[in-house]
Amino acid sequence: MSAGFRAIQWNRHKQVYDLLLVVGILLYLTGFSLLAPRLMPSDHPVTPEILRTRAFGSCGLTMLTLILAIGPLARLDRRFLPLLYNRRHFGVATCLVGLVHAWSAIDWYHGAGRLSALVSVLWSNGNYGSLVGFPFEALGLAALAILVVMAVTSHDFWLAFLTPPVWKAIHMAVYAAFGLLILHVALGVMQSERSPVIPVLLGAAVAVLGALHAVAGRRERMRDERPAGADAVGWLRVGMIDDLLANLPDGRARIVVPPDGERIAVFRNGATLSAIVNVCAHQNGPLGEGRIIDGCVTCPWHGFQFRPEDGCAPAPFTDKIATYRLKRDGETVLVDPRPLPPGTRVEPLALGALHG
Repeated sequence: MSAGFRAIQWNRHKQVYDLLLVVGILLYLTGFSLLAPRLMPSDHPVTPEILRTRAFGSCGLTMLTLILAIGPLARLDRRFLPLLYNRRHFGVATCLVGLVHAWSAIDWYHGAGRLSALVSVLWSNGNYGSLVGFPFEALGLAALAILVVMAVTSHDFWLAFLTPPVWKAIHMAVYAAFGLLILHVALGVMQSERSPVIPVLLGAAVAVLGALHAVAGRRERMRDERPAGADAVGWLRVGMIDDLLANLPDGRARIVVPPDGERIAVFRNGATLSAIVNVCAHQNGPLGEGRIIDGCVTCPWHGFQFRPEDGCAPAPFTDKIATYRLKRDGETVLVDPRPLPPGTRVEPLALGALHG
C-alpha cells in the first residue's frame, strides 16, 4: 500500500458537531412522525412501517440538500464556514440514514415474498421503458450506492491512496446522487400520491441549490475576470500598505488573481505579509478564505494547516504548498506570480508599525 493509515482524532469541536448532528436527526424524525400525517394526508392508509420509511427517506434527502448548500453558503458568507469543517461527518450520517430508509422500504414492501427482496425491488416493476411508471426504487438504490462509496472512501487514507484528483472525481458524484434522489421521490409520489406538497418542496430544494451555486459561481467569475495589475517586470499589485493595515484583518488574506495560474493568498500575520498558493494540498480547498490559527494558515474546509512563511504543514504532517515572494515598491506591496517550489521559505514582508 502506498498510503499510511492514520486514526481519526475526535477533538472537542468534532464531538460537539457530531452530537448536534445526532440530536438534529432525532428531532427531525420525531417531528416528521408527529406532523407528517396531518400536513401531508395520504390517499392510502399509512402504517407505522410506512411512516418510518418516509421519515428516514425525507430526512436523508433533507440532509443531502443541506450538504450541497453548505459549500456555496460558505463561499458567500464566512459565518457558514464552521459547518464546512466536518462536512464529511454529515455525509457519512446521511448515508447511514439512507441505509435505514432502504432497509425499511425493502423489508416492508418486498420482504415477505418468495423472491429475494433485492430481486423483487428491481424486477417487480418492469416498466423501465415508461417515464411515469418507471421503477423509482432502482433510482433510489443507485443514489444509495453512490453515497455508500463516498462514505466508505471518506477517510483521508483513501484520499492519499487514490490521489486527490481521483478522490475528488468520485466525491463529485454527490450531485448525481442528489439528482437520482429527486427523481426517485418525484416518480414515487406521482405513482402513489396526489398531494402537491412534496413536488413543491422538491422544486424548492432544486431551485434554492441552483440559485446558491449560481450566485457563488458568479462572484468567483467576477473576481477572476479582474486580474491584478502588474508592474514592468510582471510582479502583481497586492495593495497599498495603509489600505492593507486598515482593511485587511489580522490573520486573514487578500486574494490576488494572476492573468494565468492559480490564485495567490496574501496573508497578514500581525505587521507582516506572507504569500502562498490559494489551493490546499488536501482537497484543493480555498486557503485564502481561511485564517491564521496558532501561527498556521488553516483551510476552511477541513482544518488542514500550513505555515505561511514556508508552506509546510506542522509536524507530524508532511504536506507542502507553493509560496511566493513579496516586495515593497514605495507604499505599494507587490507579489511575484511565479510560484516557488512547495516548502520554500520566504521571509515575511514587514509592513512597519501598526497604525494606532
